[in-house]
Amino acid sequence: MQQYPLQQQRACTSRGVLHGLAFSSAGGGRAPCSSKASPLLPVGPCLETGPNPQWTVQAERGGGFSPAGHFRTRQTWAARDAWGQEAASDQPGLRVSLSWLHCTQPQRWGETSHRHGPAPCCHGVPVARCSPDRLPQAIRHLSQPSLGAGGEASGAWSPPGFLDSLLSYGAPGVEFTGLHRETATVTQMHFLPGQGRLLSLLDDNTLHLWEIYHKDGCSHLEEIRSFALPGRPGFDGANSPPSIARVTVILLKSACDVACLGTEGGGVYFLDLSGLTLLEDKALFQDEILQSVPDDYRCGKALGPVESLQEHPQDPSKILIGYSRGLVVVWDEIARKVDHLFLGNQQLESLTWERSGKTVVSSHSDGGYMVWSLNSSSQKTLQPLLSTIPYGPFPCKAINKILWRTCESGSHFIIFSGGMPRASYGDRHCVSILQGQTLVTLDFTSRVIDFFTVHSTEAAEGEFDNPRALVVLVEEELVVVDLQTPGWPTIPAPYLAPLHSSAITCSYHISNVPLKLWERIISVGEQQNPQLSSANWPIDGGKNLAQEPTQRGFLLTGHEDGTVRFWDASGVSLKPLYKLGTANIFQTDCEHNDSLNQAEEEWPPFRKVGCFDPYSDDPRLGIQKIALCKYTARMVVAGTAGQVLVMELSDEKSEHAISVATLDLLQDREGFTWKGHDRLAPKNGTIAFAPGFQPSILVQCLPPAAVTAVTLHSEWNLVAFGTSHGFGLFDYYRRNPVLARCTLHPNDSLAMEGPLSRVKSLKKSLRQSFRRIRKSRVSGKKRVPTSSPSSKVQEANAQLAEQAGPPEVEVTPVQRRIEPRSADDSLSGVVRCLYFANTFLRDATHHGPTMWAGTNSGSVFAYALEVPSQEKFSERAVEAVLGKEIQLMHRAPVVSIAVLDGRGNPLPEPYEVSRDLAKAPDMQGSHSVLISSEEQFKVFTLPKVSAKTKFKLTAHEGCRVRKVALVSFASAACEDYAEHGLVCLTNLGDIHVFSVPGLRPQVHYDCIRKEDISGIASCVFTKHGQGFYLISPSEFERFSLSARNITEPLCYLELARRHDGTCLGNSFPGTPKMSQANGTNILLGSEASHSPADSDRTSEEHQAAFSLTPIDSPNSSLETPVDSTGDITVEEVKDFLASTEEADKNLRILSEEDARLLGILIK
Repeated sequence: MQQYPLQQQRACTSRGVLHGLAFSSAGGGRAPCSSKASPLLPVGPCLETGPNPQWTVQAERGGGFSPAGHFRTRQTWAARDAWGQEAASDQPGLRVSLSWLHCTQPQRWGETSHRHGPAPCCHGVPVARCSPDRLPQAIRHLSQPSLGAGGEASGAWSPPGFLDSLLSYGAPGVEFTGLHRETATVTQMHFLPGQGRLLSLLDDNTLHLWEIYHKDGCSHLEEIRSFALPGRPGFDGANSPPSIARVTVILLKSACDVACLGTEGGGVYFLDLSGLTLLEDKALFQDEILQSVPDDYRCGKALGPVESLQEHPQDPSKILIGYSRGLVVVWDEIARKVDHLFLGNQQLESLTWERSGKTVVSSHSDGGYMVWSLNSSSQKTLQPLLSTIPYGPFPCKAINKILWRTCESGSHFIIFSGGMPRASYGDRHCVSILQGQTLVTLDFTSRVIDFFTVHSTEAAEGEFDNPRALVVLVEEELVVVDLQTPGWPTIPAPYLAPLHSSAITCSYHISNVPLKLWERIISVGEQQNPQLSSANWPIDGGKNLAQEPTQRGFLLTGHEDGTVRFWDASGVSLKPLYKLGTANIFQTDCEHNDSLNQAEEEWPPFRKVGCFDPYSDDPRLGIQKIALCKYTARMVVAGTAGQVLVMELSDEKSEHAISVATLDLLQDREGFTWKGHDRLAPKNGTIAFAPGFQPSILVQCLPPAAVTAVTLHSEWNLVAFGTSHGFGLFDYYRRNPVLARCTLHPNDSLAMEGPLSRVKSLKKSLRQSFRRIRKSRVSGKKRVPTSSPSSKVQEANAQLAEQAGPPEVEVTPVQRRIEPRSADDSLSGVVRCLYFANTFLRDATHHGPTMWAGTNSGSVFAYALEVPSQEKFSERAVEAVLGKEIQLMHRAPVVSIAVLDGRGNPLPEPYEVSRDLAKAPDMQGSHSVLISSEEQFKVFTLPKVSAKTKFKLTAHEGCRVRKVALVSFASAACEDYAEHGLVCLTNLGDIHVFSVPGLRPQVHYDCIRKEDISGIASCVFTKHGQGFYLISPSEFERFSLSARNITEPLCYLELARRHDGTCLGNSFPGTPKMSQANGTNILLGSEASHSPADSDRTSEEHQAAFSLTPIDSPNSSLETPVDSTGDITVEEVKDFLASTEEADKNLRILSEEDARLLGILIK
């Protein structure tokens, strides 16, 4: 029996707030951090970087977002022991691999150990939302620009035990992740150039040293030391303010041997990085600085916290120190004296050197900046050469950060954030780029956290910086601007793309995408953004060791603004490919808003950048369901206002009108009045469409409630859709409706209020609650004194099992009593699932097209379809006849329906058999239908619909089914062997895998926190054992249950350490269990599915443990007669196709087998 280890991966959405970004670049004469001066990228409130960046550090804090467009894959633990020893490929266990997608607040996946492997595969963007007082103002320029690292903090939303993490990014697929043992926010990160080491600062004032080491051919990141800064000597710790020694800014000296720490008390401390020890003899306090300050400037006032520390670009022994009050000094470490004083009269925000070291630029709280010259070395106290407020003269906001970059081909660059006029544009989030007379104000839709430039630091490259790109980290996304191309266009990011540019409302995965469709989607996507830069991604450090994906996969996300986005989900990084918009089909206010934006004033010269736009013109545009046929490139998109769009992919732009059809699902039923939103009015006349998916038909459901289910069968030219009122079938070839069925209960009035209505009946809710309580008490009292023959049979069977069973067999657990749901419960008519199948419904000898629908009240409708051949599509219409109607007695919502062929395999998709892409189904043996409700799984034979086998999940496990999928598990040992399994996700966040069609439990894992309701609701399974779910509004997590199909980052970074060639760490023992990002525990190896006592068992004994299941055990799924006594459901099956003689025959057979108590009545 194939076992299914589970690997979890994280796609970025928005569970962590970005707190900082660090970037490392290659410096002259410094040891390279990789064989090539290629940069890597990070994300956070601060950015650590330098020219030609190689490392970038990202800091996140819980409650924010994470850079999107990228999957973070978690280290596989089930198939590996702690740090790399390969285990059996088919060994059960939880496998977790994370990926970045653009999302808000990336949730942390972690381990209780401090050792960390390659960065998890996560898709999304962590939201950077650190408060301004914690926002690091400076980005360090480090040599070896190749890797970017990010810090991620567990915000208040994180469960106990989550650790702060560092995320490092380089070339696509190169990722490293480290988790702090402390649960504090990461505020700053700094690279040690050429050493493969990283220094992080937490908000608890502790410093942590990290190191990249090599093991098993891959690079890993681990923490090796930590340090806490003590208070100032001579001060009573109990009486002195606790913040006096809090670190505000860090400067790493170019030699990478000492770190300078500026504090809120105004002191500067020096830390030896080799052992993280304090150099007390070098400490500098304000008292020593004030001795050189003129008396008229001193005025008895303190200088304030240290706001900035900058090393002299030409003389490493001198440091530029800026204090909050406005004083800036050049301090000579060797002579311990002040070389120059800059007496600023405005509160200081940031400092930067000009490359030659002859000019200093300071930015201030009044929205201005000053330029200071150091040419006259004889003068100690200097005055500014230039003082200007770029967006004055009216009061402006502070310039939080400023950079000065020289350019050989023209004027220098001045880049700064903030400085907008308070009254007019105080709410704008801007970064301004000024070169000569050219000024561009980059306007972002979320707060600017940090930014840096990718430029040259090699001395051999001349006296100019020549910046290549500007990297801006904002709260919701990461934007890179090409500074070498005229017009300064943006560079598309290969990762950290914002998934949540508009709120995600649904997701849909497509496996094994044909090459032709793949290329067409990429082509139309490239035509959408011709204004993007063609420059290479500037952060390209490290080497991606992961193999090329064997399968191409699409992840489609529907959004609140009516867009559908296509993502490349084949590998570690989630890359945006194409965006489809539906708002232009309807009459909205979009065009009006666009005209208003164009009519804005030209000063400041704003330019909208980034794609994060959380606002929707109309909530009815939201996409609820998606279905796509990958062989015919036809897609169905359904929305919140009952709109169903049938689209087809076109490589050319066109202009045509859309056919509109309406379908009344109420069927003129009396007594129902729709109180919700109105339908969306389509535009009249022809509409221009760009290359891509172009709509041809709009089917409008009435009432215009949100579409809850949709399915497409392109071979039959049929689309089925359902709402809270009923379901419909539409022939899009002949453009006419085939079927409309109302599923409302007479008392289901709440379904008429709509999802956007606030009208709810409190009395009705209370009345229903009391009714359930009374029914529970009455049914409990009635069952106590009864002693039926069937109960006696059960007791006898139980005693017989106890006597005959082996002593090691577990006793059957007590089943939970499940109360039936009321028929008049609210929203009982919601259509939960729709399904097309070619199977036996009329009789056992003739098969044909069928359509199945399952509702919230436990009803299943099966229709026999008369579909003409392809040659007669235009001559004959499709007909639908009700064949079967099944009612689950306890009215549990039907989650999924699937038909199994004679071999017990799921039926192939349309066109798969005709194109030799799948084996033809077995039409000789008897088919069966697998109906999954929220409480149990049950297999019925076809066409008689008699119970064959079942598994009562709610009765045995106490949980309810939320998501179900039939998955093909390929063996890791044998390429030709695969088997199907039923995978389900419960409301507790557990994942169960069952065999098909026997419904034998295989494995059971914790995957999602049970409190994460939105994450459970957003989960989508792939056909090959992987899955995605939102761990935040902006971040997907990716998991895998397959031992063969695993997505995880495997990367390598060449190191040339200057101090020593060995790893300082590697002394900490691994931990056999790691805590998942969402709070669940990930068990390693056999611990995931076996008790500690099972560790000594052989593989044969483990197999026996699965097979030695008592007949009356809840796990038993033998195809024995089903005893309905005490069963969860007793189904009522109505057969509308059987003749009277056949019905009489069925009743006689049932009376002969009365002892079996099937509980199935065939009318």
